[in-house]
Amino acid sequence: MAGVMSGLMDRLLHRRMLRRWGQAADAASAADLETLRSLRSRARSLRRNLDRVIHEAEHRLALPVIGSNVIRKPLGTDWAWRPELWKGPIPVPGFSSVPGKAEIHPGATIFHDCRRSELTVRQIRNTREADIAPFGFRMDVFRFDGSFLSLVVDLPPEAAQGLRLKHLVRLDVIVEMEKPLEIFARLNIKHGPNVEQIVRELPLNEEEVMVEFDLAYSKMNEKRVERLWVDLIFEGPEMNQIILRDVTFSRRPRAEL
Repeated sequence: MAGVMSGLMDRLLHRRMLRRWGQAADAASAADLETLRSLRSRARSLRRNLDRVIHEAEHRLALPVIGSNVIRKPLGTDWAWRPELWKGPIPVPGFSSVPGKAEIHPGATIFHDCRRSELTVRQIRNTREADIAPFGFRMDVFRFDGSFLSLVVDLPPEAAQGLRLKHLVRLDVIVEMEKPLEIFARLNIKHGPNVEQIVRELPLNEEEVMVEFDLAYSKMNEKRVERLWVDLIFEGPEMNQIILRDVTFSRRPRAEL
């Protein structure tokens, strides 16, 4: 009974709030500046929480519904992550004539050195049965007069916590392209004043596109690891469409011999 009453009260309060903000919107054009300033402050505060709810709802209800939160995890994985760019809708889904350094979404940045940009990028909706991630990321490259094009993905702080030389960092990618090109992945580990870099080429001719970075071959100082990021570097991208259907990262300790 208490649950029924609580639900009824929630609906009544919700309707009252909708009516109140509807009246405020109708009166905004005639309100004095002080009242308008107060309304704006309260509306912005409310919108921040609404945006959080909407983002989480869009992520969880987005197609593909089945497996939208699933990440392929090798045995022994102690951390796995899918970047927000492939997880939920971003505020601005597309950009044209992308400049030399452009943040597509916090933690995902495009870099290139073209004199004249003919690059368009867009977050797209994954709808194929085989897709696990709700969203994909498409790059349309036309004339390209630069020497490099890369997508930089910042890994969250959890990736650096407890990172040891015994770890393997794995990158899984689902990629489509109009014509063949080479894609390299460079793992960057900032430890103290130094940055350790490990480069791998994605095996695009194989069914499972993944690379592993074995930290045992690095000079990383375990006690000073601060942050990690990965550069996806596209070689010869001119006149091509590249779709990254999914990008995920995971970490696991190497098996002891």
